[in-house]
Amino acid sequence: MIEKPRVFILTDIEADPDDTQSLVRLLLYANHFEIEGLVATTSVHQKNRVVPESIHRVLDAYDKVRPNLLKHEPGFPTTDSLRRVTCEGQPGYGMEAVGSVKDSDGSRLLVQAALKSDLRPLWICVWGGPNTLAQALHSLMDQLSPAELLKVVKRLRVYSISDQDDSAHWIRKNFPDLFYIVSPGGYGAATWTAINSEIKGIDNTTISNAWLASHIQQGHGPLGACYPDVAYGMEGDTPTFLGLIPNGLNAPEHPNWGGWGGRYELRIPPRESTDPDGFNGGVPVVQEPRPIWTNAEDTFSPRVTREFGQATGPIDLKVKNPWVTLWRWRDDFQNDFAARMDWCPKSFADANHPPVVKLTHANRLTVKAGDEVVLDASYSYDPDGDSLSYWWFQYGEAGTYGEQVTLRGAENLQRRGFIAPKVDEERTAHFIVRVCDKGEPPLARYERVVVTFEPS
Repeated sequence: MIEKPRVFILTDIEADPDDTQSLVRLLLYANHFEIEGLVATTSVHQKNRVVPESIHRVLDAYDKVRPNLLKHEPGFPTTDSLRRVTCEGQPGYGMEAVGSVKDSDGSRLLVQAALKSDLRPLWICVWGGPNTLAQALHSLMDQLSPAELLKVVKRLRVYSISDQDDSAHWIRKNFPDLFYIVSPGGYGAATWTAINSEIKGIDNTTISNAWLASHIQQGHGPLGACYPDVAYGMEGDTPTFLGLIPNGLNAPEHPNWGGWGGRYELRIPPRESTDPDGFNGGVPVVQEPRPIWTNAEDTFSPRVTREFGQATGPIDLKVKNPWVTLWRWRDDFQNDFAARMDWCPKSFADANHPPVVKLTHANRLTVKAGDEVVLDASYSYDPDGDSLSYWWFQYGEAGTYGEQVTLRGAENLQRRGFIAPKVDEERTAHFIVRVCDKGEPPLARYERVVVTFEPS
C-alpha cells in the first residue's frame, strides 16, 4: 500500500491563469494526495492581494464532477474537506509581510500541519511567493527549541517554482537543513519551464491550444470548462506535484532519480549559471548559501511509433540539458491528464485507465560481475483489457555506475536481460520499464529496478 503524500499548496492564483490550470489538474489527482492546505498568496507578480475566492470557484466545479470521478478510482476527498483547508496567506509582499505579529490564516494552518504527529513528509508546493512559508517558519522559531525546530524542519519538503519573492533566500539561509527543490534566478534557466516550452525536433501537440481545447476545456464538464486559456505559459506550477503521483517511476525522496516533475541534483549552483539577469519579475538573485536540489541534465533521444518493423524507436535527435529531465515524460503526463478529464463525464466502460505494471521479480537486485540479470514485466495487465506495449531502458543519470549496460533483445520486449559488469566498488544502475496501453488516450505506467553491482 503506497502512502498518500501530504501536500500543502501556496498559490498566487490570479497572478497568471496557470495557477488555476494547475489547480484543475491537482484536483483530478486529489485521491492520490492528502491535501492539507490550499492557501492563496502574493508573489512578485501580484504583490498586494490574495484571491482565495478563485480557489473556491474551482472547488465548486470539482464538487459537480466528484461523484463521477469516484466511479473510476476511490478516495477523492470531499469538497467540504478541501474548503476547510482553503484560506489566505500573507497579504503583503515578501519579507515585508513576515514578522512576530504578522501571522495569517495560511501561516497558522501551515504551522498546524508542520506540527502534526505524522511521520510522513509534508510537501509544500510553492506556486507563487513563499512568504507564507517564511512566516510559518518564523512562528515555529518563536515556539520551539532549536532541537524541536530542527526535527520539524527535517520533515518538510519544499518544491518551489523559481523564487517569486525575496523571502526564499531568507528561508534557505536560515534553515540550511530544509529540503528545497528550486531553480533560482531567471525563469529561462528553470527546469519547470519545460512543461510548456516548444521543443525543436519533436511533436509538441500535447501542449498546443487546440489539444487543450479538445482534451481538457471543452466537452468535459464544469471542471474542464473552468480551465482558462494560456496567457503566459501552460501550467508552470504543475511540476511541483507531478513527481508525487504514484506512477512507478516517481521517487519523491530521491529527486536525483528523475520522474514526471524533473530530475535534480543536490549542489550549490554558481550564480552565473542561473540566468541571473533573465526575467523573474525583479526578485534579487544572490549566490546560494548552501546546497539545494536544482537543475540536473539528462541526455535523451525522443521515441516515435514506426509504421513497419519494430513498433517504436528513437528519432535521429539527441538532446542534453536540464529541460530534458521533464519534457521527456511530457506526452505521458499530458495523456494521463486527458484521461482523467474524461473521467469527469464518462462511465468506467467508456473511459481509459492506466495499466498495472507487475514484475516477475523484486525491484531491488544485488549482483556480482558475470551474473545473469533478468528484467521481466510480463505479469503486467490492463484493467480495460487493452493491448500493451513495453520499453525497457537504462536511466543512466539516475545511477552511479556511469556506463551503459548492454541489454539483450529488442527494446520493446516484455523480458530483457544482461550480464552484470565488473566493478571495483559498489555501483548502482537504474532500469525502467514503461508499459503503455493502446487505449484513447494511451496511458503509461512504469516500474523502476535498481540493480546494485558488487565487486567479485
